[in-house]
Amino acid sequence: MGMGYARGAVAQTFPQLDAAGAARTAEALLSEERGSLLDAWRFGLKQLVDDYETVRRHEGQDAAARLFTDSPTPSGSCQFDAALAALAEHLARRDGWTPPAWAFDPQRYAQPWWFVDGLESLRATALVESPAAFRKRGVFICDGALTRV
Repeated sequence: MGMGYARGAVAQTFPQLDAAGAARTAEALLSEERGSLLDAWRFGLKQLVDDYETVRRHEGQDAAARLFTDSPTPSGSCQFDAALAALAEHLARRDGWTPPAWAFDPQRYAQPWWFVDGLESLRATALVESPAAFRKRGVFICDGALTRV
């Protein structure tokens, strides 16, 4: 017999990172002397994806979408802010909920473009494989960048 979760148990046991929290995490990491955009991606954005998927599985789509309700303050990186907006739109379109208005803020676009993996050899692949919500904001990722292994 598998371990199941009662509805609400996940939210009551583990605090989830929401979009505003991901931006605060990124801001804190980027303000550190050795903090990097890649750290912000890993510990801000990817943690948000993990928490979103957990809540969606255990609490449902509406509860997961609420992680994107509050408008995040700027993180200090237009690249991270663009990625966060792209993630909100991408998940909303994929899962059938309305993207939050803040995701379409014209300030949430990466200038210069951000190739998240940073490898020159993967740029062409990232240009092709990036979901539309990321591409249009100048954030480029390869397939699998939003999942953990």
